Amino acid sequence: MCDDLTDRDNEGLQNGVSRRDFGVMAGAAGLAALLPAPADAKPIKGRDVSFATPDGTADGYFVAPAGGKHPGVLIWPDIMGIRPAARRVADRLAQSGYAVLTLNPFYRSVKGQFLKEGEGFGTASVREKIGPWRALLTPDAVTRDAVASVAWLDKQREVNVKRGIGTTGYCMGGPFTMRTAAAVPARVRAGASFHGGGIGTDKPDSPHLLVPKMKAGFLFAVAQNDDQRNPNEKELVRTAFAQAKSPAEIEVYPANHGWCMPDSPAYDQAQADKAWGRLLALLSAKL
Repeated sequence: MCDDLTDRDNEGLQNGVSRRDFGVMAGAAGLAALLPAPADAKPIKGRDVSFATPDGTADGYFVAPAGGKHPGVLIWPDIMGIRPAARRVADRLAQSGYAVLTLNPFYRSVKGQFLKEGEGFGTASVREKIGPWRALLTPDAVTRDAVASVAWLDKQREVNVKRGIGTTGYCMGGPFTMRTAAAVPARVRAGASFHGGGIGTDKPDSPHLLVPKMKAGFLFAVAQNDDQRNPNEKELVRTAFAQAKSPAEIEVYPANHGWCMPDSPAYDQAQADKAWGRLLALLSAKL
């Protein structure tokens, strides 16, 4: 999970570039270079959306190939929410043939992008602002959001409801994929957690305890520094899937927390590309 320790681990990874300049480098042109379109990229159309949930009106970004029907994917972004990098990740997945909803996880508190240029989780004022929003994302709240989001996806003309749905999550979004798969097992057939925090804990509401309710194949891409601090977490998850006789790929990557997001100081393009390839393989096999 992204915290003060993670931020200290990532200090210096920007090679002397300031946080503000790093944010500028992660603009549209930079993101396109770091996350290039696949060789067989489909033309896509994206739009900002909103829809009703039991807790209010959620907002997000929906993007899909310009024609036809495709498997749906729900993305749970990291703690920095919807911003250009998150949109680019969604676009790239849509170019590979998926109808993608990136949910604003903080819709109860704020709409759309809340980060200003150069801001990141390492900024004290950002952490103070996000803390109360994050506190509202209880397991029950995430489950309600998951059910509402999957139902919304199934109503979109671009989504092929005869195919399964996938879900991916980054950082705090990692365990949310597990809650999604458990909440809507008849629809969710693939899940992927990238440097997810809290996927297996000693609490009675730990996500790994939900594995018996899932029907999805899973990918867990674990950050090396997260694993160094809590090596037992992945083993709790591994054991849960093994006992349920359910497939799960669990691997510790030689990269730090946040390495998959191109606007993170921990971004590692080689390892991010590897994780992306494993995601596409999972979605192809399960959806």
